[in-house]
Amino acid sequence: MPKREQNEPKSAFTFVLHGHLPYVLAHGTWPHGTDWLLEAACETYIPLVEEIATLVEEGHSPKFTLSLTPVLCEQLADERFQNALPAYAQQKIEAAQRDAEYFARTGQRRLADMARQWEAFYTGVRTAFEERWQRDLLAPLRRWQEEGYLEIITSAATHGYLPLLGREENVRAQIKGGVETYRRHFGCAPRGIWLPECAYRPGYEWSPPLAGAPFPATQRRGLEHFLAEEGIDYFIVDTHLLRGGVARGVYLERFEGLQRLWLQFASHYQPRPEEPEKSPYRPYLVGDPENPPARPVWIFTRDPVTGLQVWSREWGYPGDGWYLDFHKKHWPGGHRYWRVTDSKADLAAKQEYEPERVGERLAIHAEHFVRLASETLAQTGLAGCILVAPYDLELFGHWWFEGVRWLGQVVRRFPAEGPVQLTTCGEYLSTLRGEQQMVSLPEGSWGEGGFHYIWLNQDTEWTWKHIYACESRVPELLAQYRADPSPRRRKVLEQALRELLLLESSDWQFLISTFHARDYAEQRFAAHVERFTRLAEWLTRPGPLVLSPEEWAFYEECAAADALFPQLDPAWWEA
Repeated sequence: MPKREQNEPKSAFTFVLHGHLPYVLAHGTWPHGTDWLLEAACETYIPLVEEIATLVEEGHSPKFTLSLTPVLCEQLADERFQNALPAYAQQKIEAAQRDAEYFARTGQRRLADMARQWEAFYTGVRTAFEERWQRDLLAPLRRWQEEGYLEIITSAATHGYLPLLGREENVRAQIKGGVETYRRHFGCAPRGIWLPECAYRPGYEWSPPLAGAPFPATQRRGLEHFLAEEGIDYFIVDTHLLRGGVARGVYLERFEGLQRLWLQFASHYQPRPEEPEKSPYRPYLVGDPENPPARPVWIFTRDPVTGLQVWSREWGYPGDGWYLDFHKKHWPGGHRYWRVTDSKADLAAKQEYEPERVGERLAIHAEHFVRLASETLAQTGLAGCILVAPYDLELFGHWWFEGVRWLGQVVRRFPAEGPVQLTTCGEYLSTLRGEQQMVSLPEGSWGEGGFHYIWLNQDTEWTWKHIYACESRVPELLAQYRADPSPRRRKVLEQALRELLLLESSDWQFLISTFHARDYAEQRFAAHVERFTRLAEWLTRPGPLVLSPEEWAFYEECAAADALFPQLDPAWWEA
């Protein structure tokens, strides 16, 4: 490793962990619905909070840049989630007890021991949630941010796929909703934002991608303008958006549905020529120099070197044969008792999990990651550069069971006085001095091929027709409200706009394209379209808003099920 001069600024490193789940409360339980949230809380969110607490108690400052989407925060703060988790953990405890009895009775001693470990795991999760954190997972994160141990950033309100939304007002509402929800939960303004699917759109004359869409071609602004208006300092982009080259998506390896879909687009894909002078290890101002945003907006870029070490199930750390296998489960109960064995092994070839072997593998992989990150930074030749490692938070603990422990191991291995310091994106920006370079970015995402096909294809095109039809009705709803700003009209209008935000979620197209809970996604999308359409029809009647008892009952049903964003303001959608 090249020797660092004594007065040369240190290089920096940060994990950017993006926590997100669609709104599932009151929309089914199992196999799709609230259990998704409860499962992620038990396997990822609570273990992460526990790991951060341990790191802080040990004297470490993890400096995670933690992205929590507004829709996830709303669910974690909801009493329905807080009341449901202990019962869910108890179900898992009882399932583990039954498994232990069965395995002991049938002479499978190692599996019986593992079942007792599952019992202990879920007992610990339930105890931590109820007693240590008082059912409020956001409170310790808020405190740790205030104390400087980490930075929390926001996202679009319901993770809407911003480049394809039909009207600028809907882009603004998604971003403004994200900022205002963040303020309510964390008591301050966010400095950064995770653009859903890392999808960016510059300013240009935009035409709807569907024939017959109710919007004409129009000059659209780059997303940085919306971010600047809301006081956002930075966002994260994939490597190819900055410097060109092949866009290697983060999801393709995990979903066979995407692999089949990619075959339809692969032959037409032409990567942009590489611009090697642009470095993913420094931030850039983003925008058109001829039309810059109202205040500086920065980008941080995903590191391509360390990324696949965690994302790749085939040859990354999670594919190590000694880690717990995600796919093979024991029913009823759904606990996992087998190890990866080999990343290409089928379910029948999986061997029994040996938890006593995992500690050694975690140490090796954490040491390798820290060494690789440090060497990568040293080889850039840039003084004071930064390596940004963004991942979906649910990858750790849920997909990769040992992943949260691995994060803690990595933090512990960055020496406080070493050549690389842990930081957050916002903290790093505060150290920048001097004039900084501005770059213009192309349109794209962090999907395979770097564009929109995962979210807009022959299987999801119908959803965009409905999104555009619903968006096009909003100006009339607002006009009617200005003419009759009665409390009842306001309540119904707010609920219609909640349904619009929910139907705009990028999750529905993703689940349809991956064939992962496809039926659930289609039904959820259709239900929100129906709710918005019905409410909008009432709101466009001439004269004061009068509802029948049956109509009011439908409104109350919508408001009870989709009870998020209490601070929602129709002014977010004003032109």
